[in-house]
Amino acid sequence: MAELVIYTSEICPYCIKAKRLLDSKEVTYREICVDGSNELASEALLKSGGKKTVPQIFIDDHHIGGCDELYALDQQGRLDRLLNS
Repeated sequence: MAELVIYTSEICPYCIKAKRLLDSKEVTYREICVDGSNELASEALLKSGGKKTVPQIFIDDHHIGGCDELYALDQQGRLDRLLNS
């Protein structure tokens, strides 16, 4: 099973939507909430190549993007393959 990390904010509706999809697939992921932490927000910014929004999602250290990209991968049938690699 792939390692999945998602940088989030508690009040972000896109974070909630992304986690809902992952939960529906019964995927284990590590959530890193950046609320109130400049250090974690900077870490997400650096790892994502400068993206300032959340969620930022990584599968096996590969940046896949945010909520829209996650749903696009799912619609293309590619998300399950990435998660099971």
